[in-house]
Amino acid sequence: MLQAKILLQNLWAKNVDWNSQLPAEVESQWNTFVKHLPEVTEIQIPRRVLCDFYVKVELHTFSDASIKAYSACVYVRSLSNNGNVSVHLLLAKSKVSPLKQKITMPRLELCGSLLATQLAKKAIESLRLHIDAQYFWCDSTIVLSWIKTCKLKLKLFVLNRINEITKNSNPQSWNYVPTDMNPADIGSRGLNAAKLKSSLLWWGGPHFLHQADMQLPTQPQNTNSEELPEIKFQCHLSTTEPHENNLALNFSNICLLQRVIVQIKRFKHNCFNRNNKIVGLITASELEDAMQVLCKIVQSDMFCKQKSILINKKPLPSKDKLLSLNPFVDDAGIIRVGGRLSNTNYAYDTKHPILLHASHHITKLLAQHYHKILLHPGPQLLLATLRHKFWIINGRNLTRKVTHTCITCLRFSGKTYQPIMGNLPKQRLQADYPFANTAVDYAGPILIANKKGRGSQLKKAYIAIFVCMAVRAVHIELVTDLTSQGYMAMLNRLICRRGKPASITSDNAKCFIGTFNELPKFLKQNSNNIINEAAKIQIEFKFSPPYSPHFNGLAEASVKSVKHHLKRVLSMTHLDYEEMYTVLVQIEAILNSRPITPISSDPSDLVALTPAHFLIGRTLTMLPAPQVDNAPINTLSRYKRVQALKAHFWNRYYKEYISALQIRSKWHTNRGHLQLGQMVLIKDDRLPPNRWLLGRITAVYPGTDGINRVADVLSTSGTLRRAYNRLCPLPMTLDQDTPAPRGPAC
Repeated sequence: MLQAKILLQNLWAKNVDWNSQLPAEVESQWNTFVKHLPEVTEIQIPRRVLCDFYVKVELHTFSDASIKAYSACVYVRSLSNNGNVSVHLLLAKSKVSPLKQKITMPRLELCGSLLATQLAKKAIESLRLHIDAQYFWCDSTIVLSWIKTCKLKLKLFVLNRINEITKNSNPQSWNYVPTDMNPADIGSRGLNAAKLKSSLLWWGGPHFLHQADMQLPTQPQNTNSEELPEIKFQCHLSTTEPHENNLALNFSNICLLQRVIVQIKRFKHNCFNRNNKIVGLITASELEDAMQVLCKIVQSDMFCKQKSILINKKPLPSKDKLLSLNPFVDDAGIIRVGGRLSNTNYAYDTKHPILLHASHHITKLLAQHYHKILLHPGPQLLLATLRHKFWIINGRNLTRKVTHTCITCLRFSGKTYQPIMGNLPKQRLQADYPFANTAVDYAGPILIANKKGRGSQLKKAYIAIFVCMAVRAVHIELVTDLTSQGYMAMLNRLICRRGKPASITSDNAKCFIGTFNELPKFLKQNSNNIINEAAKIQIEFKFSPPYSPHFNGLAEASVKSVKHHLKRVLSMTHLDYEEMYTVLVQIEAILNSRPITPISSDPSDLVALTPAHFLIGRTLTMLPAPQVDNAPINTLSRYKRVQALKAHFWNRYYKEYISALQIRSKWHTNRGHLQLGQMVLIKDDRLPPNRWLLGRITAVYPGTDGINRVADVLSTSGTLRRAYNRLCPLPMTLDQDTPAPRGPAC
């Protein structure tokens, strides 16, 4: 069939139409092909390819290419327990060479090898046999060298195919076979049916496969990898970057660096002038001379070529970045800005400031020094002050960087990380009984009277607000003391009236935010007892990170709503327990009757979905409708009506309420991320920024979406767990290769 494929490809190459007369040469080839075609029926292929009682099965795949086509063929070799060997052709395939682009012979051989691995993979997937060994054979030493050479040296065409070959085969399983022993050579050149049916090489493979102890053909000497075609030329260029003065890099304070320069100059002077030594305190003139030395160091490192041109009184190149400043070298050998202010009455340093570059370490130290002595100004004031004496290339970027990386300024700016708003937990989205998953928060303390009338005394009380995480229904309890017994009694009242919740989420038990001290102390001392008691009745307690009320946002929002109504009702009035509890229950009814979805604009739809619909089937503030139908209804019909009404509310819940939770109202993007070892400030609303604790990140905790929102911080007060919005990062250099250890998901 390969001869027919080649013939058809030649017709396409010559643009011969279907109705055109065939060229004489093509017609002769076609007649020869048709003449031998009936002999194909005489070819017999045995169905059984394995010997009797085989103990070992091998797969041998050959590949080859010619200028017109490339092919591959797979042979199965089986060995019996008595030493008999059986070799049969299992699978073969050939492809014509592409016409669109001229491909070299080594590339065609490579395409044949790729076809060989694909055929071998297909054979293994189709056979229900265990293959003990697999061999690949090729007569191209170039292809064998490509397979076993470094992939980084190969060009793209070869690299892509070598990657596919090594993916489906082991490079060590590739071997050399001479062309006269390669049956794939027949498949790449084509053979008529008469010769094909009698070809022992094609049907049985090379003779060395029939040997019990197979002797591999001798491979010619390997081609040098540098002489192989399709190898990328590599040129290694080593460059030496100019380094800044090593002395300056050892200092982080320019004042100290100036004093070191003064001491060096004194030492040099005293060595040559033993009778006129300079001793005593450092003078201002010596510090000024040291500053000039530092400026010369900067200019020698950054403007070496320009300085040599200016010293020789030659003009700067037309594209030089200093040309617009009209620089010149003064008597001290320092490059200054010529500018256009020579006729003003300003000081010499102001008219002709010293030229510096922002990227030099000494210039950075100079900007940091001025930032401190000016009491931490902004970038504009800092740059204006520096320009009274120095003209810094890229000075605006330098002053911004100095201002934005100043630790003192960062302490007072207090910018914290804010990750993207997280996905809603499954407790907020799944249909379940009201209060199956509950959030709780405290409000108070409030003052209530111990009795009515005169002589009453005021005592503290607290409001506990439970919120259903699914339908946002509210349950309010009034608590008179902060004991574990009182807390469990309140929890039992919730269970008796609303059912036992599966989980309760509350603020962190050890660090409750508030303006009073009793509640944090109570939760800290009794949290273990509460959790143990709750565990007995199979309730799971979950705590949000410290100082992170947004992790328990449902309960926090309900506290705000309760306070809104309570402040307007009480004003300056003090109620007793029964009156206060009655007011709180009324507020509970009002909150449970508020719509949880936008009210429809349809005039026929007057009922908005509220939490009360999931509690009693209607709003708590609605008067009962009169009975207009006295016809008896059987129990089954009434049950079906109740179930249909319940299903109607849940359908509205999914269609109206859940879809409204899709949009993130804030925190749309991630603003930075924390890494292991990064220094941060721990934000504390009770202290000014300059007294916030300094800490180091030791671990981060990802959410269900894989985004970190909580971290452990090691500080002088121990290891604290804080949310990202309580951490202010400091500009410290970190080891980027060190990943932050992750704790369990929050």
